[in-house]
Order: sequence, then structure tokens, then C-alpha cells
Amino acid sequence: MEDSGVSFPSFMASRWTLPGSQIVSPAAERLRHILGEDDGAPTPTLFTEMDTLQHEGGELEWKESARWVKFEEKVEEGGERWSKPHVSTLTLHSLFELRTCLQTGSILLDLEGYSLPQIIVDRQIADGLIPLDLKEKIIFVLLRKHRHQTKKPIHRSLADIGKSSNTASSNRSTSSASGIHRSTEDLRSRQSSSLGRLSLSFLFSVIRQLKNKFMKKIPRDAEASNVLIGEVDFLEKPFVSFVRLAQATTLGGLTEVPVPTRFLFILLGPHGKTKSYNEIGRAIATLMVDDLFSDVAYKARDREDLIAGVDEFLDEVIVLPPGEWDPKIRIEPPKKVPSAEMRKSVLNLNELGQMNGSAGGAAGGEDEELPAPHELGEELKFTGRFCGGLWLDIKRKIPWYCSDIYDGFHIQSISAVLFIYLGCITNAITFGGLLGDATDNYQGVMESFLGTALAGTVFCLFGGQPLIILSSTGPILIFEKLLYEFSKSNNIDYMELRLWIGLHSCLQCFLLVVSDASYIIKYMTRFTEEGFSSLISFIFISDAIKKMVGAFKYYPINRGFKPDYITAYKCECIASDQASALNVSAPLGDDNMTLLYNLTDLDWSQLSKKECVKYGGTLVGSSCKYVPDLALMSFILFFGTYSMTVSLKKFKFSRYFPTKLRTLVSDFAIIISILVFCGLDCLLELDTPKLHVPTEIKPTRIDRGWLVMPFGKNPWWWYLASFVPALLVTILIFMDQQISAVIVNRKENKLKKGCGYHLDLFWVGVLMAVCSFMGLPWYVAATVISIAHIDSLKMESESSAPGEQPQFLGVREQRLTGILVFVLTGLSVFLAPVLQYIPMPVLYGVFLYMGVASLSGIQFWERIKLYLMPSKHQPDFSFLRHVPLRRVHLFTLVQIVCLAVLWILKSTFLAIIFPVMILGLMVVRKLLDLMFSQHDLAWLDDILPDKDKKKKEDEKKKKKKAAEPESDEEVRISFLGIHRVFKCVSLHLL
Repeated sequence: MEDSGVSFPSFMASRWTLPGSQIVSPAAERLRHILGEDDGAPTPTLFTEMDTLQHEGGELEWKESARWVKFEEKVEEGGERWSKPHVSTLTLHSLFELRTCLQTGSILLDLEGYSLPQIIVDRQIADGLIPLDLKEKIIFVLLRKHRHQTKKPIHRSLADIGKSSNTASSNRSTSSASGIHRSTEDLRSRQSSSLGRLSLSFLFSVIRQLKNKFMKKIPRDAEASNVLIGEVDFLEKPFVSFVRLAQATTLGGLTEVPVPTRFLFILLGPHGKTKSYNEIGRAIATLMVDDLFSDVAYKARDREDLIAGVDEFLDEVIVLPPGEWDPKIRIEPPKKVPSAEMRKSVLNLNELGQMNGSAGGAAGGEDEELPAPHELGEELKFTGRFCGGLWLDIKRKIPWYCSDIYDGFHIQSISAVLFIYLGCITNAITFGGLLGDATDNYQGVMESFLGTALAGTVFCLFGGQPLIILSSTGPILIFEKLLYEFSKSNNIDYMELRLWIGLHSCLQCFLLVVSDASYIIKYMTRFTEEGFSSLISFIFISDAIKKMVGAFKYYPINRGFKPDYITAYKCECIASDQASALNVSAPLGDDNMTLLYNLTDLDWSQLSKKECVKYGGTLVGSSCKYVPDLALMSFILFFGTYSMTVSLKKFKFSRYFPTKLRTLVSDFAIIISILVFCGLDCLLELDTPKLHVPTEIKPTRIDRGWLVMPFGKNPWWWYLASFVPALLVTILIFMDQQISAVIVNRKENKLKKGCGYHLDLFWVGVLMAVCSFMGLPWYVAATVISIAHIDSLKMESESSAPGEQPQFLGVREQRLTGILVFVLTGLSVFLAPVLQYIPMPVLYGVFLYMGVASLSGIQFWERIKLYLMPSKHQPDFSFLRHVPLRRVHLFTLVQIVCLAVLWILKSTFLAIIFPVMILGLMVVRKLLDLMFSQHDLAWLDDILPDKDKKKKEDEKKKKKKAAEPESDEEVRISFLGIHRVFKCVSLHLL
């Protein structure tokens, strides 16, 4: 490599200061102007292939040695397969040499894709870089065939374009000048060739390229950059050329996949520097797939723009000490990489390029950064107009209504429907049974089924956030129980009183909607949300475990059973006094006489246990209380369903089987687990507790109908007095509904269609009135099931670079899954013959999975686990970098105490004030401002809106002070200047 001839002092990079005392390099300033020219079109993804010149059978050919989409893949030494994708590790010296190549070589921008070898060599001759007598030799080398690392190699070259099969066979020459000229003429004649003259061999090569499975890893709009590296014996100094085509052009078999080429980098040099050339080729290939440099390469106007891109890349380079790291180690691709948009933004660009200080995480200014504030969006802005928020919600959702229907037509929706359906019917049966016990069957399982189907379908059809699943909740159950006991003790008609409470609550919800009262939700920070969602998750987990423990009491394990004494175990049915089996005080009718006659002829020893008890017999024997170990089998079904679901959900990240199969198994994990353990239960034919669904559509209680009359049974003043208990119900509904909605609508879920807090509350109020008239349970957003609904509809990128983790794209927002879930719930009465085969322990396992899965991603739960971890084993959470561990533990302890108080209240009769205690969490959060700094709260929680304004004002004051000129210490020697000095010295030494 030649010295560029630039004097030593010019490498001392000057830096100047932006407002806010940010030091900016000239390279960063140049890139600011390049990247600032936004033409509206996104930069295509680049596929980079590096070919090296090799001798094969006495002939020269270009052989593929590595490729990049985002990470590097090398051809293994055996030549039979590709290596695992890994992060490219480059030597610092190769980057300096690449910079010199770009300074001294020819840069050809926006060329046409015809006669490329001729144009490239002619430019080198015109610039005086190579003598004229080497022209044909270099062109000859550039036109050699390309061998790709595929199962069926594609032997194509630039010269093969537009040639017939006969011409292709006759024009291959390894040494004659006439062969070189013929190849060049074939390239020139490409402009006049038509599709009809394409050879069959060329078409077959294209077909083989299209069948390449690697194409699935490359985005459709991708373009290629080709790197050609080789050693020849006729050059005394390197031949370097960087080419950018005006339009991406398919250059025959130059690439292994049918991707049009946009960039070419050619490096030919004398023998003896193979490793150096390969490292330079890897360096330019790595830069071409770098998001920032590829953007620069597309928009560069001259040589200096490209060099500025290299300089900025060097400013971000992290150097690993050679004595503490083995260069042969291949670094696995990270699960998450910095956002390309962040690096391309002007301010972040300057910060990243500032002396490489922030790269290691030890920069002093890093702690000044704050996480992105938790913004709830414009949906919760106070409009100050009558129904202003409701009207904006309707305007926001109407344009999406059609897409909310057809977006649901996807195979993923089938899994989501079946999963949520089973959760909903289990919940409906559980709460229906509890409601029946609490209200003397005024509301039972049938009412729970119909109410769930009606309320859920209407809400999913017209609600503002159809991903929310409505269900009965624990506090509502306790309110119903207390209300029934109060009505019974005071001789008040329960259903009529409940109707008026529902009507008053409906009107109060309407008042909250028309007054935009939902805007107060913005004062609910992560502290309140996590406390509420954690409580609901723990309720699901504890209820599932309680149900399972109850099976051990109902079906006790036979601890004393000894197989050796099986002959001693027996149970007999012995006839008792036959007169006691009948009511002797009543006169004996014909039926009783017949039964008495039949009892005298019974063979009591042949009766079953149920028949023996029915006819008044007595069970005698040591094995009469024996039952099979149904509790143990129930536990196997329970824990097996949960553990298998967890394992299959993680199967998506396994190394086995193709990606599509793994994704399909992961999506249907819950359904597969349920089917497997239902099959196991049927195979063993044990009498485990099964799901019982009503088979007839009729009220649970015979003396009530499907419509509740509002007048006639209670005194008139109760119609007004019911306003007071309705206020408590409204607070419960409002807090439960809106907190669940905030959790569903968090920015982490990347929802794009907006939400509607006011519209949701409006329909919940309407359904309160409808369900009250029909004597059905009241419904509100179910936090855990809604989170499970979100998780089952998450979307990930299908086309990802080799080694790159699929990117979370958002949630499949639609109304279809919710509608189908609740329609199926209503039809469950007709599906009873099928549903009766589902064991209840299997559904308890589904409940356990819902509760555990909803805890994932909650920062509160992650901080609880930190109590059990030594400091050196703690994960690298961002809040641990900025907040002392003792303060983190203190904040977590406050949340634990609040959660314990809520749990105690939930478990007693005070559960009726549960919604008021949720408001209490907001008060506790306000008091935390006195215990913690706003900096700590910004990382551990969210800053309250009024505090956020104050903090912004403080930051403005700091910026004004920082903008004042300091001292002459602003003039520093940057890392850019240092590596330029290093390059200059090394070149002079050479």
C-alpha cells in the first residue's frame, strides 16, 4: 500500500462544539449533511458476498468464501457447509488499510451496469494507476467464472450474460487475448440482446438461484454488494476499485442468490499478502452491511463522503485486548442490537462518535440519560368538551373497523381462539359455581355462560380495544355475596335491588365518559399497574394450586395400602332394617309396597356402592373407603399440562426442525398440551374430575325468569338509595377496567390502531344495564386473560438474517378472535358431549400457565428475584446501572408491602373496598416522591406528569448553563486523530 502523501499535522482532527458542549468530528459533521438529505425512500438491505480468486484445475475462478446479510458466515475449511452466523471481528489495521484503499483507489459512482470490467479498467488507466499493457490481463481475471457454495454449484461469470450455450463453450479461454476480446464483446452486446436469446443454461442457473432456500432469509427489496479479492502475478501494486451502480442490476451468476448488484469492491494485488487482502475484503463487507455505512454508501457524492463513513465507523469501534481474548472465537449474534434509527439521528451520531467513551459504558455523562417516559398517548388527553373523548375514540377506531375483521384471518388466530376459549369457559364455570353458592342459585353456571357470551361478543364488536377480554372478577363476586346476604336479612328482593344498582352504576359510568374522567389514568404509573397485575396473577396461581390441593382432600392417597395383604381387603353391602329404608310414618302406597317387595328379593352382595347407599344398605369392610390414586393422577395432568405448555412455548427458540414448524408448535402449545393430557386421561380410563357444562338453556333457579322487573317488590325509596352501593360498584368497574386497558395498551405491545378508554367504559356501562335486566353477572376487563390474549397474538418478523433473532413486530390487532371466543362460549351448551371429556386438572394447569406467563416482563417480579441473587450473578438491567442496589431493594420492598396489604384485604370481607385500595396505591406512589429522587423514580417507575414538567424545566436550565463557553480544554485530540496518527506512522515505517 502506498502512502497517501498527506502531511502529518493534517491528521490531527479538529473538533468544534455544538450547543450543549457536544464535541463533533468533521466526519460526523459531513455525515450530518449526507444523512440529512432524506429522499423519502428507505435504504435497501444489502446482501454482501466475498469471492476470492483461486486456481482450480489449472484455471482461474472466483470462489465464494464468505457472505453477510447482517452477520458473517464463512465457508468452512472442508468446503462442505457454511459456518454458524457470527459477529465479524476485524483487525484495526485492516480498517486503516481499507481507508487507504478508498483514498488511493478509483471510486466510480452511479455507473450503468454494462461493460463494467472495461469501464473499471479504463478509469484506472485514465487516473494513471495502472499501465495500459495490463488492461487485457485484468479484464481477463475479472471475467472468470464464479463458483458458489451451494449444493449444485452455479458456474457463471460476467462474460456469460447473453451468450448461447454453444458460444459459452467455445469462448472459454484461459490465456489467449482473442478469448478476452470475445468475452468483452459479449458483455457489450448485452444491450441489444432480448429475452428470447437467453440461453437455457442461463435460465437454469436463474431457476437454481430462485430455489435457493437462503432467499427466505433475505428481504424482497434487498440488493447485493460483491467483494472480489485476489492475488495475481502481473501486478506490482494493488488494483483497487469501488463501484456503485446507478440502478441495481442482475449480473448473471455473480451472486449465489438472484439479488441485483448495486456495489462492487475489487482488490487485486501481488502475491504474498493473502491474509491482508482477505482482511480488507472482510472489512469492506462488514461495513457494507452496517446500517450507518450502507446509508452513507447509497448517498455518497464523492470519495470524501465514503472516507467520512469509515471514520465514523472507526469512532464507534471497540478494541478487545489481544492477550485477554482469543481471535479464533466466533462471537454469537446478540439477542438485541442498537436501533439503526438511533445511530442515524444527528445527536446520537455525535454522542456515539465522541472519543468512543460511551461504548464501554463508563462514560461520565451516561448517567445523565433517562429512560423514555411512559406516554399513554392522546387517548387520555382532557378535551374539556361534552363527550369529547368519546367522540375522538369513535373517530379513531372507525377507519380501522374493516381491517379489524379481515386481519383476524390467520392461522395464529385459531390457536388464540382455542386457548382463550378454554380459559373463558373454565373461568365462567368457576365463577358461575361460586355465584350460585353465594346467591342461592339466583345466578349460576348457566347465567355465567350466557352473560360471558353476550357481554364479550358486544364488547369485541363495538369496544375501543377488542383485545380486552371481559370476565367476572373476585371483587364483584364478593359484592354479590354481601348484597344477597343484606337483601335476605332485610327481606328485600335481591334481583330487583341488584337491577337498580346496575342502572345507577350504568348512569355513573356514562357521567365518567361524558366528562372525560378517564384522563386521571395518566397518574397511574408502573408502580400501580405492576401492583394490580401482580395481584391478579398471584390470584390465578393460588386459585389453581388451591383447586389442585382440594383434589388431595377429596381423593386421599391410600398411604396404608399394602399389596401383600390384598386378600384381606374387601367391602360388602349388608342389608339394614328394611323398614328404616322407608318412611314408616307414611302410609304405604303402591310404589312403596313394590319397592319393599323388591328389597326382599335383592342380592345385596351384588350391588354397587351407589346402589347400596340408595337402597339403604351398609358398607362393611376395610377397603370400603378405598379410591384409586386420582389425586396423584390429577396432579400429573395438572403439572404436566403446565410444564408441557411452557416447554412448547420455548420450542420456538430451539435448534431442532425448521423455523416454520417450530413457530407452529409454539403457537399451538396450549392446545397440544391439552390434547395430549386429555388423551392420557382417556387412555388410563380413571374417573378424574371432568368439566361439567349445562346441557339446557334455562335459569339455574326455577322460580326466576330471563327478565327482571324493575318495580313491584321493594319500597320506592330503595330505587334511590341504591345509588350508594352503585357508587362502590362504579369505582370497582372503573379501576379494574381502565388499569387492565392501560396494561394492554402499553407501548411495549407496539399497538398501531389506537385504543379507546372512553368508548370501552361506555360499553361496559351499557352491558351493566343489560346484564342487570336479564339477571346475568356483571363483567369487566380480565387482566390475566387479556394479557394471555395479547401474548397469543404476538407477531415476529418472518424474514430475518442468519443469526438474527426474529424481531417483535407487534400484536395482530383484530376483533375476530374475541368474537369467536365468546360465540363458542355461548354454544358450549351444545358442545357438552365433547367438553365432558376434558379433565378439570388440565384446565387448572392452563390457569397456572396464565398466571405465571402474565408475570413475565413485569419489572417488579424481576426485582423480587434480585433478593436471591449475588451481585455478580444479577442480570444487566438498565436500572441497576443507574440506581444503587439498596435503593432498588427499598423500592421493591415498598411494592411487596403494598401487595401483601392488598392480598390480605382480598382474602377477607374487606375485599369490597378493594377498588379504593387501588386508589390507595396511587397515594403511596405520590408519597414515594419524598423517599426517592426523580432520577431513581425515572428508572424504577414513571415520573408523574406534573413532575415531568418540572424536570423538563430543570433540564432546560442545565442546557443554558452548559452552553456557556468553558475553558481552552475544549480543544482535544479525538480518537479519530489518534488512529490517523497511528496510520501515518505505520505507513512511514513501511
